[in-house]
Amino acid sequence: MNTLSSFDTPQLQLLHRGKVRDSLRAPSGDRLIVVTDRLSAFDSVLETAIPHKGAVLNGLADFWFAKTAHIIPNHVLKLVDANAMLVKEAQPIKVEMVVRQYLTGSMWRGYQAGQRTFSGVTVPDGLTQNQAFPQAILTPTTKEESDREITPENLVSEGWVSKELYDQMGEKSLALFALGSQLLAEKGIILVDTKYEFGLLDDQLILIDEMHTPDSSRFWAADDYAANPLTATQMDKEYVRQWLIANKKDGQYPRALTPEVAQEASRRYLDIYQRITGQALPTAETAEAGAPDSDRQDARARLVANLVQAGIMKDA
Repeated sequence: MNTLSSFDTPQLQLLHRGKVRDSLRAPSGDRLIVVTDRLSAFDSVLETAIPHKGAVLNGLADFWFAKTAHIIPNHVLKLVDANAMLVKEAQPIKVEMVVRQYLTGSMWRGYQAGQRTFSGVTVPDGLTQNQAFPQAILTPTTKEESDREITPENLVSEGWVSKELYDQMGEKSLALFALGSQLLAEKGIILVDTKYEFGLLDDQLILIDEMHTPDSSRFWAADDYAANPLTATQMDKEYVRQWLIANKKDGQYPRALTPEVAQEASRRYLDIYQRITGQALPTAETAEAGAPDSDRQDARARLVANLVQAGIMKDA
């Protein structure tokens, strides 16, 4: 399949290779973020790349950054390719601000095991799977090799953030979640939970990384949830997580996906992109890959051509 599993070039300094994103230094001094088709789950990167995944994440992030710039500035300078974004260089804050509206996913698994306090937020006994909370809750985690739940008080005492900065991040996170929930509700989609990442640019708090994507968020079909909360269609990578859980052997998750699971995951990514933006992903058109005037040419070749056109790389 035509996928972009990684990107580097002798022309640009590789700054960081994350689970999904490769960051390089652009000639301008700004950061070039290439969103690959890699997929991570349970703190591990799978061997199977998902077609179109990177373009979906990059396109949705750009869509949402534009929609929320009035709430908080972000790091975007411009989209230079379906899989690449040029951004301002910010100092990242090593905290993930997780906002939850429903008891599901890892929180439900912890709840089933008897846990009642999550990152300092205590929830009552007697709740059911996928039940909505009266209001959205914040359950922050540290951004480390293996993320861990942490209370706001411990974030401050351990030196991750100041109280003033955490309060600002919390306020912005809830405002972003409220806007995202409202806009998605109009499209028949429930924003179940999500995470936000922030950075500092000239001592100003800005939004970085991604937002309201199938990797950073959980989405349900509103009609499905209304009919049966336990069987609501999942429009995110929870589908892959559940497949990994179901196929766990000897305490180990599979390292690769079957072709059928990868294809279904790709379909789900493309579907949520179209539902949210109202248009199909350009790089997923039905023309044969490599055909003249097709957006489905080899992903790396297309990316390089666009970087050359943007003056970020030289035609070599």
